[in-house]
Amino acid sequence: MPQLSPTAPAPTMAGAPATAPATAPITAPATGTGPAPAIVSAPTSPTPVPQIRAITLHAAGLTLSALLAEPVDVAPRAVLVALHGGGMRAGYFDSRARPGLSLLALGAQLGYTVLAVDRPGYGLSAARLPRGLALEDSAPVLRVALADFSARYATGAGLFLVAHSYGGKLALAAADASGGPSGGPTGDAAADAFGDALIGLDISGLGNRLAVAPHQLPGPGGQGEWRKHWGALRLYPPDAFRLGQALLSPVPEIEAAQGPSWPERYPELAARVRVPVRFTFAEQEQWWRHDEEAVAELTRPFASAPVRVDHQPDAGHNISLGWAARTYHLRVCGFLEECLLARDAALPQRRPVGAAL
Repeated sequence: MPQLSPTAPAPTMAGAPATAPATAPITAPATGTGPAPAIVSAPTSPTPVPQIRAITLHAAGLTLSALLAEPVDVAPRAVLVALHGGGMRAGYFDSRARPGLSLLALGAQLGYTVLAVDRPGYGLSAARLPRGLALEDSAPVLRVALADFSARYATGAGLFLVAHSYGGKLALAAADASGGPSGGPTGDAAADAFGDALIGLDISGLGNRLAVAPHQLPGPGGQGEWRKHWGALRLYPPDAFRLGQALLSPVPEIEAAQGPSWPERYPELAARVRVPVRFTFAEQEQWWRHDEEAVAELTRPFASAPVRVDHQPDAGHNISLGWAARTYHLRVCGFLEECLLARDAALPQRRPVGAAL
């Protein structure tokens, strides 16, 4: 969820270099009269810097815009698919306020492909969808768009959804349709392929119990109270507010209209998710309750998937634009690795008696 304060300070400061300078050779200390000490040279070539570029995805007659970062000269370990919140754009996951805060750059440096998608109703699809799309209609569009992406790019171990705020609703809706009523095929080729490729979900800035009255939620008529989006100014680099202006986009009408009904829709969606899920609440999250009672209610519907809830210190709702972005993004990648480990170390399923070898 966006909105930048018109009075927020935006001084420009020089950022640190993207790569550390080469260090001098390390020489072992002399020890008496032995042979000359060996000289160990530190690496002098900088780590390759992944390029972040704009691409398009095609789905059901729609063109979705996206940002893509790929690891340099290696096959991707997996694909992080990043879904932005309401009133933002895909660039939410590519903060340029300071080096190291961009999920796209960090993920590619760690060996993952990162694909940040403008959700239906944003970016290039906004002209075709001026009122946006309902959640139940956005999910199949996303699955077809990711099928298009997977046909053209290497995906490694599969797809891992990283979602913020309203993007978390879309992630859960897409995962809900990743299998049939009993976990089997749906009959929808895109949904079945997505279900086979899905590794897990990492969602921030989304709960199921509102901490505000429904009429306070952002919509076409307003972005909501500024402080609830950001929290304390000290949690963000000063440049975040200036650069963030380019990320803002109107909240589509249909998306805003569905907002107040989320607490009622959530339990059924969560109950049908079958991959690991992690929720993260910022320390100064103000849109959603994240007290002990609310967290218990959030996790209760997950009958078929492991779920955990973490809290991110020193962060406001827009975690990926703040100082905590790098810490949070590293934890995202750590959770992805835990999901891959669980998959690799899983006990083999017992073959039914009489089944062919």
